[in-house]
Amino acid sequence: MKLSIKEMTVTSLFAALTIVGSYIFIPLPFSPVPITLQLLFTFLAGGILGRKLGFLSQVLYLFMGAIGLPVFAAGTGGIGVFFGPTGGYLLGFLPAAYLAGMGKNKFSTKLFYLLLGLCFLYLSGITGLIIFGGLNINSALSTGILPFLPGDLFKVLLASYIIRKFPVNKLI
Repeated sequence: MKLSIKEMTVTSLFAALTIVGSYIFIPLPFSPVPITLQLLFTFLAGGILGRKLGFLSQVLYLFMGAIGLPVFAAGTGGIGVFFGPTGGYLLGFLPAAYLAGMGKNKFSTKLFYLLLGLCFLYLSGITGLIIFGGLNINSALSTGILPFLPGDLFKVLLASYIIRKFPVNKLI
């Protein structure tokens, strides 16, 4: 995949916005997963840039974290984060961004794909909580999805609204 300078720039911009979203976090005393704005920027990346560049922006974000840059929530980084309780959520940004770039820019269609992306993110996240966090399925659901559902649904609605204002590839 050969990218133009403009495509590389906007892809990098959305990776940077995801980093900004990781620094806006609220730790929860009952969960190893903090509340962040990463998901909002992940959805916006896919929805505004399209599925391929949105996905690529998240690959870039995860790569930066994997090589040790402090780009994940609370300024963490390194490959070890992927093998911790939040690793599944981080990997879930990939299908979430890709799915956010699917479908027409109609509100209901975009909403469907954003909700589908959220489902994939949650599935990936609770899998990580079970495997790397040592939680059972009930604990993973109660600490990894339920507390986040209202805020994440708000992020889905907000992203859907913003994406409609910036149709896919308008920045490119």
